[in-house]
Amino acid sequence: MGTTAGAGALRLPGLHGYAVEFSPYCPGRAACAAAQYYGMAGCGTLAVLEQNEAGIVLLRSFDWNDGLFDVTWSENNENVLITCSGDGSLQIWDMAKTKGPLQVYKEHTLEAYSVDWSQTRGEQLVVSGSWDQTAKLWDPAVGKSLCTFKGHEGVIYSTIWSPHIPGCFASASGDQTLRIWDVKTPGVKLVIPAHQAEVLSCDWCKYDENLLVTGAVDCSLKGWDLRNIRQPVFVLLGHTYAIRRVKFSPFHATILASCSYDFTVRFWDFSKPNPLLETVEHHTEFTCGLDLSLHNRGQV
Repeated sequence: MGTTAGAGALRLPGLHGYAVEFSPYCPGRAACAAAQYYGMAGCGTLAVLEQNEAGIVLLRSFDWNDGLFDVTWSENNENVLITCSGDGSLQIWDMAKTKGPLQVYKEHTLEAYSVDWSQTRGEQLVVSGSWDQTAKLWDPAVGKSLCTFKGHEGVIYSTIWSPHIPGCFASASGDQTLRIWDVKTPGVKLVIPAHQAEVLSCDWCKYDENLLVTGAVDCSLKGWDLRNIRQPVFVLLGHTYAIRRVKFSPFHATILASCSYDFTVRFWDFSKPNPLLETVEHHTEFTCGLDLSLHNRGQV
């Protein structure tokens, strides 16, 4: 991946990063959702970072009165982002404004841990997942949720839209399942007993609408084909603590990246006999957030 050569660092004293997302518009720009005291107390900060010749610089930052756990960029406005926080609320921010947030949606009754903006054209939909065991569907132009999805029997850690199928999203939960939902129907479409441990993260393959990956507390990554969920299509082993986030490459159909409480980021190619490509040990603490640039092939 060539990731180690051009590594840059920026310290945000007193803050712990939970999620990072590259801008779909501006190469080298990323947003980080962060919290004080590992998200257990204190405030949160949305930090917008940019990489230039000087390194990584802090472009903008916004504070919230509770820890921020996830962030997603708008798909129709390059300055707009949504975060979610420990108080159960979602916040909409506009980088063109000095203060914020523009709007706050407070419906979840426990920590809002995941938020994602749909990438399929023709719909502006946001999905959030919460420790209250529900996922909620939002239209950012509407002041309240459009729908609530119930079915998980544990905390929801991750909610991710399909990049292929409009109105379809996946959720990963502490109840050890991966679930597939369709916004046009209220019930769950598919329940996959993915791990015998809490599932902390999931992602969709960018090149195959039927392929997803899950990462769990059992230190394993598993690939799932929605057409046959009896067995995983691949299992990747190597992390030594829980896997916190996993993302498929936007450029390679069989490459993915994962980060973990073992302080590492690992790159994998599940098509190879020896799938582990690289282990990066830049961090000295839990590695919770991870993203791969849509613009720069080697940038993570």
